[in-house]
Amino acid sequence: MTDIARQRLNEDIIQQFREGGGRVGGQFADTPLLLLTTVGARSGEARTWPLAYQRDGDRVVVFAANGGRAHRPGWYHNLLANPVATVEVGTESWRVTATVLTGDERNLFWERQLVVSPFLADFQAKSAREIPVLALTPTSDPV
Repeated sequence: MTDIARQRLNEDIIQQFREGGGRVGGQFADTPLLLLTTVGARSGEARTWPLAYQRDGDRVVVFAANGGRAHRPGWYHNLLANPVATVEVGTESWRVTATVLTGDERNLFWERQLVVSPFLADFQAKSAREIPVLALTPTSDPV
């Protein structure tokens, strides 16, 4: 899939998500999705991505797989530069701070996600890099 096709697919998913109160159809109909909005590390502009996630109490956990490509996704680089972002789940949104998980904590969430998204193992096998796992923790900042 080209970058332009991937961007159009993301835009379609974002539109479906917002119009459907957090629900989308097609290949992602059974996948828990959130929308993550970050500030561009270089551009300073807001960027939104649909991502699969896991809940962990009040946190949500996401995976920077980028389809197993050699480079990490743009949202990951944005969060490294500015870890404050906005998450939308269903019809709710809130501010979060991102933390890259490491060691046993990272592995715990990775293994849990492999159960529901076994294709992530293929992405990891294609990549020489370890796929980052991030926790998004709510802040008291208003959206």
